Formats: sequence, C-alpha cells, structure tokens
Amino acid sequence: MDNNEFRTVRGYQLLEQNKKMMTPAMEDYLEMICRNSLLEGFLRINKLAELLNVKASSASKMVQKLGELGLLNYEKYGIIILSDEGKEIGKFLLERHSIVEDFLRFLGCGEDVLLQTELIEHNINASTVENLKILNDFFAGHKEIQEQFNQYKETVKGAKN
Repeated sequence: MDNNEFRTVRGYQLLEQNKKMMTPAMEDYLEMICRNSLLEGFLRINKLAELLNVKASSASKMVQKLGELGLLNYEKYGIIILSDEGKEIGKFLLERHSIVEDFLRFLGCGEDVLLQTELIEHNINASTVENLKILNDFFAGHKEIQEQFNQYKETVKGAKN
C-alpha cells in the first residue's frame, strides 16, 4: 500500500469515527478549509464565508463546531488552522470530491457537475469512491475506450430522438 492509499484509508477511518457528529454541511466546510489553506497553512474566517457564500457569523458557528470535534483551531483575528486529524479528513474529502467530479465529467455531466458532485459525495462509501478512482484511472489510461463510450453514448441518445 502506498502512502496516498494510506492517507485515503486513514482519512476515511477518521471520517467514519466523526460521521455520527459531522453533517454534510460540516464536511463541506472542512473540505473548503482544507482546499484553501494548503498554501498558507491557514484560512481567515471572512475568506471562508466569502468562498461558501455565507455570512461570517454563520461560518464562525460552523468553525466552532468543527473545533469542538478537534478538527481545527480557531484563533484570534479569525484565523483557522486545521489539526492533524482535520487535515487528514480534509484531504480525504478533497480527494472524494475530485474523484466523483472527474467521473461525472467523464460521463458528460456538464453544466451542473458541481451540484451533482455535492449531492453524491455525501452519500457514497469509501469502497465506491475507490472503485470510481480505479475506473477514472482506467479511462484516463485507455483513451480509445473512452472515445468508444462517447460514440456509443451519442448513438444511444440519437436513437432516442
């Protein structure tokens, strides 16, 4: 097992431990915090609120809940820093999002792919995520099969019209 697999499995284990306490909204916040704190190691509450299109007071309440779970530290002047556990779960959430989004893009789900990703990612187990990753990698390595699928899809859609 390589290090990336370990992080995915570990992230999933940590997520499962916190699943009873974490809502889909909490997962979205943690994912966004992780995504946007990768470069600087922190994120400010006002920036988080802006990214999620919510009020700073709403973001503060959710950040406090995540802090109570030990997933982050909320420091003076609105600075959010992920804990090691928060980073691990956040990385898993980012990867899960990316895998689902890549799969939907492969299928040709264009204009609302982010909405569909959001709806699916909170209701999918680790085994399915792993299988989607394998399938994404397979299609990425076999462009001719991907093209055959696209041609078949067009044929089926054309026959219905």
